[in-house]
Amino acid sequence: MHRRTLFRGAAAALALPLLNACAVPGVGGTPVPAIASNTVVQGVTTSADGRVFLVLARLDGSDGPRVVEWVNGEQRAYPDAAWNGWRPGASASNSFVRANSLRIGPEGDLWVLDVGAPGIGNPKLPGGPKLVQIDLKTNAARRIYRLDELTGETSFIDDLRFNDRRVYVTDAGKPGLIVLDLDRGTGYRALDGHPSMTAQRPLTAEGQELRGPDGKPVFVHADQLEVSPDGQWLYYQSASGPMSRIATRWIEERALTDAVRGRYVEPWVETGSTGGTAIDADGNLYVSDTDKQRVVRIAPDRTSTVITEDPRLLWVDAMWIDDAGALWMPAAQLNRMAPFNGGTSRVQFPVQVYKLALGVKPVRR
Repeated sequence: MHRRTLFRGAAAALALPLLNACAVPGVGGTPVPAIASNTVVQGVTTSADGRVFLVLARLDGSDGPRVVEWVNGEQRAYPDAAWNGWRPGASASNSFVRANSLRIGPEGDLWVLDVGAPGIGNPKLPGGPKLVQIDLKTNAARRIYRLDELTGETSFIDDLRFNDRRVYVTDAGKPGLIVLDLDRGTGYRALDGHPSMTAQRPLTAEGQELRGPDGKPVFVHADQLEVSPDGQWLYYQSASGPMSRIATRWIEERALTDAVRGRYVEPWVETGSTGGTAIDADGNLYVSDTDKQRVVRIAPDRTSTVITEDPRLLWVDAMWIDDAGALWMPAAQLNRMAPFNGGTSRVQFPVQVYKLALGVKPVRR
């Protein structure tokens, strides 16, 4: 039977052990509001000197800044208005069309991943898909990594993680992984169409199946990813789970075929629909649960613990662990945005970014 989805692709499911997370007294606590925004925030990152940067959700193709710095309770377009001023018909090469993720890199610069397509379901624009490195000292783009040739017609580049001088980028539209060499500026794709990269079930939130602008269930392929503190393992999943892992040595062997590479994929954890993840220096994974409004910690031995559960944590998206050991959690409410609700937004403003003191150390590779 043919199945139409917002993001195309299908593959056989992986059998994984089901882990039941339970709340443990004394673990985690009550999230504290840190930022209130009148625009949906889907990602946050902080610099070593305390600067805070946000990526704003423009899933509906709306105008306005895509990336901002949070300064004295206000959002300021970052690095400037020009980078955030793209409009239909303009060149997409040197401005953000629809930034989807951002994070401070190992060297202290801000890195922004641009989908390069305005709104859900729209095709990418020439020069649109890119990874932009921004120098926080000069507040100017240091380098732009063009991803046009590494993406396809249905690509939706989603998130990124560093492993020394490599960057891994998930493609949630054309399921697979982009491996980018930062020194050479070149890259390649890995595990294209592999079952572990391909959504097997629709995305859900608050117990309801998401439906796209066409009224069909939403399937989001390769999405969340994390690199182990020692750089030896890549953990990844579609937005609806489950989570798999592969030794990074097999990802970085460019000469390998995907048929060979796929033999080294390991089922890891049976996660549900997830908004975002993070990892600490001890190798603990933090996974948000969009159905139960909670964040679960998965230890290296795959035991799981609920660190916080709160009705305010509506679709916690891309999380961040700062240098003080606090977990930042943007409650993005993405499932309530207009594209998933027949064109009518149900988002309750202001959208909050919460913090939770964990006393852990971040990973900065």
